[in-house]
Amino acid sequence: MKITSKKGPLYFQVKDILKERIISGFYPKDSLIPSEPALEKEFSVSKITIRKAVEQLAIEGYVEKRSGVGTKVLDNKVTPRISRGQNFSDQLVKEGFDLRKDNISISVVSTEGHNILQDNMGSECYCLERLYLLDNEPYIYFRHYIPLEALLPLKPELFKGSLYELLFQKGMVMNNFKDEFDVEIPEEKIASILNTDQKPLLKRIRSSFDIDENLVEYSVAFYQTHMHKYVIQYNAGE
Repeated sequence: MKITSKKGPLYFQVKDILKERIISGFYPKDSLIPSEPALEKEFSVSKITIRKAVEQLAIEGYVEKRSGVGTKVLDNKVTPRISRGQNFSDQLVKEGFDLRKDNISISVVSTEGHNILQDNMGSECYCLERLYLLDNEPYIYFRHYIPLEALLPLKPELFKGSLYELLFQKGMVMNNFKDEFDVEIPEEKIASILNTDQKPLLKRIRSSFDIDENLVEYSVAFYQTHMHKYVIQYNAGE
């Protein structure tokens, strides 16, 4: 099957065709879709194009890539996986709060002394720091670590929007997340940015993985929950 860039990004076209086949039952639930080489040949596109198309299907909850097995069809219903858990920032905005990012900085740092970063990102990585203001008051401090493969611009003003959307544009697609929560006293620098004393705060560590289980983002966040509780909201039936 021949596709053309005149109709938009090639991987989106491949994704839509594969999704239609899944929904129609051409690729039944629990079956394996064709291998990457087979799809490359069918659509006359590169391996990267096929991989990005499959990553999108995984994000939407239709397939799951299993090492040594292949890509399995999980569901043939039109129910995007990303909708199952609602974004906390979006919830705050919907509740009428003013939420914005401030005090942004980005640099390249050494991973020495950080085993997780060193093992997954090499000797250096990007470090992006952002402060979230809730109704103009310091609320959340974020520190993101991202592999140098992302080729991010060292321009803080470009990180006022969604980090995940920016990484997606760089070809880094999130497939799953792991969140760990704790209560910890932040370092003096973070307490100062949050305009608070060094007292116990809610800490969240998030590890973000692509479809091949590569760590593509690692973040540490401190929340001032006395201003607003951290809420996780799920859609009914999930």
